[in-house]
Amino acid sequence: MQHLITTADFTKEEILNIFDDARIFLDMESSEVLKGKIIVNLFFENSTRTRGAFEMAAKRLGAQVISLDVGTSSTKKGETIFDTVTNINAMGPDAIVIRHSDCNFHKTLIDYVDCPILNAGAGKNAHPTQALLDLFTIVEHYNGDTEGKKVAIIGDIRTSRVAGSNKKLLPRFGMDVSFVAPDCFKSEDPEFKQYDNISEIIDEVDVVMSLRTQLERHNEMYFSSLHEYAKDYCITKDTFGDRDILLLHPGPVNRNVDISDEMLVDPRNKILEQVRNGVAVRMAILKKLVKDQ
Repeated sequence: MQHLITTADFTKEEILNIFDDARIFLDMESSEVLKGKIIVNLFFENSTRTRGAFEMAAKRLGAQVISLDVGTSSTKKGETIFDTVTNINAMGPDAIVIRHSDCNFHKTLIDYVDCPILNAGAGKNAHPTQALLDLFTIVEHYNGDTEGKKVAIIGDIRTSRVAGSNKKLLPRFGMDVSFVAPDCFKSEDPEFKQYDNISEIIDEVDVVMSLRTQLERHNEMYFSSLHEYAKDYCITKDTFGDRDILLLHPGPVNRNVDISDEMLVDPRNKILEQVRNGVAVRMAILKKLVKDQ
């Protein structure tokens, strides 16, 4: 039985096969690939895009979806989260999709469940399906030619699970990843080049991935206001000029903090394309983990 805890759980060949299926699913036509299957969603943190995309993906494949309200679950009565998951597993689901603030929670479950675990976000560590849909968006834009493409990830690198997954996945497909952030948000990973301002490398990059400032994960205030942060790190028309650069963001976007209003309607912005791709890629992942193994 195969799980998706990190992007390393899939070989490069498996990822390309997933993308082949995703291209078929991009038409968003419903099918019965997973008819009779039951997918359980457990989101211990707030989510709109990821939870909605997983629900949409499962339903378009014909599966039944149970999204449990963990805010009113038995954890409020003293049950451990581990016991909550193992009890749900005993009910016989075909897959469990989990988002949790503990970076290692998903790994602790795999020996205690009888169905695939899909990581929908783990603390500050990993968000594999987001990285896979980001990669798919880049692959489609460049018609599969990703070798040598330069990607700048800008913003709150230190607490971003999106950055955590992308920095491991994108180089496997020949891409050069670097980070742009103020000192307080810089990565502690010495393997990647880091810059203070996007202007230092804007003429070299093919893709800019903007990130939200993860205020809920900070123990202190680093800026007097988000406006102060935005002065140096908001992506604007002036930032891009007339350069042919792909603009991505995992969402939710803080308008005029992460990306300006005018860039959100710029044709180089592919954020809504990422959202659409996210449904198709998750359809392909569910098909692989639930039906094909």
